[in-house]
Order: sequence, then C-alpha cells, then structure tokens
Amino acid sequence: MSLGLSEPVVQSQASASKVRTVPKWLIYVLIGAGFILLWQLYISFGNVSPLLLASPLATAQQLFTDLRNGQLPGATEVSLQNLAIGLGFGILIGLILASLSTFSRPGRYLLTVLTAVFSPLPGIAILPLAMLWFGLSPSAIIAVVVFGAIWPISANTETGFRTIGATTRMVALNLGLSRIQTIRDVFLPAALPHIISGLRLAWAFGWRTVVGAEIVFGVAGSSGGLGWYINNASYFLNPPAIFAGLVVISALGVLLDTLFQWIERQTIVKWGMKQAH
Repeated sequence: MSLGLSEPVVQSQASASKVRTVPKWLIYVLIGAGFILLWQLYISFGNVSPLLLASPLATAQQLFTDLRNGQLPGATEVSLQNLAIGLGFGILIGLILASLSTFSRPGRYLLTVLTAVFSPLPGIAILPLAMLWFGLSPSAIIAVVVFGAIWPISANTETGFRTIGATTRMVALNLGLSRIQTIRDVFLPAALPHIISGLRLAWAFGWRTVVGAEIVFGVAGSSGGLGWYINNASYFLNPPAIFAGLVVISALGVLLDTLFQWIERQTIVKWGMKQAH
C-alpha cells in the first residue's frame, strides 16, 4: 500500500527534475518563438495596414538588407561608442563621489544633496541644455549619458562601501594603507556586488538615453546612431526599418545583460559573495 502511494510522488519528482534540466536558453528561445508566432498571426488575421505594423518577415528582410549595406552596423557603432564614452566618465565620477562620501563628512553631505537634486531628473530632460552647451554633436549625447550614469554608480558604490564591516576597516588601518590603497585593495573588491548592480542600472539608463537623444538629434537634422536610424525610417514611412532598429536595440540589450551575468559568475558568484541563479 505504501509503495503504491509513493509511486506518484516518485514520478512527480522525476518529472520535476526533467523540467529543471531544460536549458534556460531553450526556454528563452521558445518564449521568443511564441511571441513571433503571435505577432505573425495578428498580422495575418488582423487586417493590419503595412504602414502601421510590419510583419516579422518584412522586418527580417529589412534587417538583413541594412546589415549587408552597412547602415545598421554603422549606426550601432555610433550608439555604442557614445554609450561607452559616457559610461566611462560617469563611472569614474560616481566612484570618486562615493569615495569622498565614505571618507569625509563634507563629501557625504555633497553626495546626498547632489543625489537628491539631480537623480530624479531623467537624462533626456537635460538634453536641450546639453545641446545649447555642446551643439548638435556627439559631445551633447555623451554629456547626457554621463549625467545619467553618475547617480546609480555613486549610490550603489556608497552603499557597498558602508556595508563593509568595522573589522575590515580596522585591518586596513593597521596595515598602514593609504586611503587610495584602502579603496582600491579593500573597499572596491568588498563592494563589488553593489558596484555591478550600479553598473547594470547605469548602462540601462544610458542605453535608453542614447537612443532617445539620437532620435531628438534626428529631428534636428543630425545623423548618427540607432535612434537616428529609427527616426529616419519613420520620416520615410518605413515600418520594417523601424522594427529592424528596435530589434537591434533589444538584441544589444540582451547581449549586454548576458555579459553582466557572465561577469557576476566569474567574480562575485565564484568568490561566494552571491548565490548563482
């Protein structure tokens, strides 16, 4: 009798283990395929005008065409270059502000006030001011990205610094390390989980800001990145190109997020500072 009752339990455990062994990438592929199928069904049976919504096939054709002729690779390179430069400066300034806040009371007050005043402002909101200062140039977009990246980096880094125990701080002082050495050799490794979280937020904000700023620049007549590519396609009533640009933006977002997950696995997960998902 007990064996009969245990058989369903064993079968359910076996089926659950099979579900757990399904690769994550396969699940993601199936979800994406289902989304594309629903998209195509809506186009086929919804009587939708091709000027309002492009089909997956038309989007794929436009995507391959503009990949071959170099329009999409060139636009992608411009956007990623602006993003990388802006994030680089934003990370540097954010780390400096977090360090000042950790080691000095005036620095803490400074970061608190700056974060309260500027953090709620969307990066795109200061684009008109950046355009006045730098003109219609990549420098204006980079300035906006820097502005948006500073606050998540500084806030998360400061949180990571303040979670470091007093014992670790005393050990650094007893070893005779300077403040720069303490930050570099003790605080930054210990606060790495928070720093990576700040980096993920910073690139997400920066990526959206770059594309949005380029769309505004497209209206103003300046060419360049993926935002300009989408705006140009809209001007010529070309929905397949619009969707092709959106696909590239989403694909790059997925790739960058995958890169951050890989960095986490190679650092904080391997070092036991965070559990693997």
